[in-house]
Amino acid sequence: MTSPTPTTVNESAGADYRGFLGRLGIPHVLRWGFLGVLIFMTGHGVESNFISPLIATELGNGTDNIGAASTIIAMYGISVIIGSYLSGALSDLFGPRKIMMLGFAIWVVFEALFVVSLAVLHSEPLSLITYFLRGFGYPLFAFSFLVWVNAVADVKRNGAAVGWFYVMFTGGLPTLGSLYALIFIPIFGGGNTGEIGAMISGSGLVVLGFMIVMIGVQERTGRRRLAPADESANRVVLSGVRLAASNPKIFMGFLVRLINTSPEFGMFVIMPAVIATQLGYGQSRWLAMTVCVYAGNILLNAVFGNIGDKFGWVRTVRWFGVFGSAAGLLLWWYVPNLLPHSDVSFVLSVIAGVLFGIMLAGFVPMGAIMPNLTPDHKGAAMAMYTTAAGGAAFSGAGVVKLVQLFTDSNAAVVWAFVGLYAVAFVLVGFLKVPQDEKGARQH
Repeated sequence: MTSPTPTTVNESAGADYRGFLGRLGIPHVLRWGFLGVLIFMTGHGVESNFISPLIATELGNGTDNIGAASTIIAMYGISVIIGSYLSGALSDLFGPRKIMMLGFAIWVVFEALFVVSLAVLHSEPLSLITYFLRGFGYPLFAFSFLVWVNAVADVKRNGAAVGWFYVMFTGGLPTLGSLYALIFIPIFGGGNTGEIGAMISGSGLVVLGFMIVMIGVQERTGRRRLAPADESANRVVLSGVRLAASNPKIFMGFLVRLINTSPEFGMFVIMPAVIATQLGYGQSRWLAMTVCVYAGNILLNAVFGNIGDKFGWVRTVRWFGVFGSAAGLLLWWYVPNLLPHSDVSFVLSVIAGVLFGIMLAGFVPMGAIMPNLTPDHKGAAMAMYTTAAGGAAFSGAGVVKLVQLFTDSNAAVVWAFVGLYAVAFVLVGFLKVPQDEKGARQH
């Protein structure tokens, strides 16, 4: 089986790492690409913490249509899953640069159609269709760049480059995106009008990020097919699925990565209304809380990569990523809900949320574990890894919707996610690789 993503290619094993960014692990030829991904994902992330209530009110005819919002977001998650997988396969067939262009075009076209469907026509079917199709956009753009990173980065510094990709990815979605919303929603009039205005203006950041990549990155590897010339398109596209079906550890790794950020996206569905409305802190404080929570995650992403190399990948994921995230999630939910409403309790709630965000970074070594579970098929393993990363948007919203079929308790949603973390705690114990046993990555 041939890998569908180019993790094993590394034709630029002698990639240039000049300057300060090079010392951090960012290949010089891709430096502008990292910035472009940050800006693109910032524009994409503007809506991340108000899209659920916005859909609910715009389609509610005077009431909150939570059911429509949950359905639309869940369907959007399906397209993100498919797009995340295809980003690797199509990049292998046509080159990452072309697939990034495709992802950008899809995002811009269907974002415009979604805004019209939601805010002008107030049409639930059209909103669902356009938002579903827009879901293909960002994974095709962002994860195709991750393929590009894996193709270019020096094999000995590949982990660091991937870590910095996630710093930029998470820096935009949701952190700087939420900060942008916090600033621009009032400028555009507040309420639903301000939220729509922020979304439209955020599209300009998406365009800017795309242009930075297209103009600033002239590296040649990403412009061509990465798969072997004699490999059929069908075989390239399906090799990741075949690997997951034939290798139980790859499937378990897929599940662990899926569980990793599912609570993050699930909390996007339930927390805006809880913090802003039910507890009375308001939208501005909720957005500020989100910026703080995921800023902590950004700052620790690269750190936990180094901790994993020294402490052990599996131990880092199990105790920091799984156990730590479960504890942080419970604190983030119960601190604001149990303490009396006050400025002090809000600050303590933010601190609890920041702890959750920091512990999420403990999952970073999964990016090293997955490809090393199957050294002969690293690319196929990474295709499943990125699919799980994108699929978390669906599984997070899906868990919320499933729990809401049986109860109106948001606390039950939180405990459902804790239960998933318990499953991940068990699964990750089966994923040890020789490099992890030695406590450090070897190549």
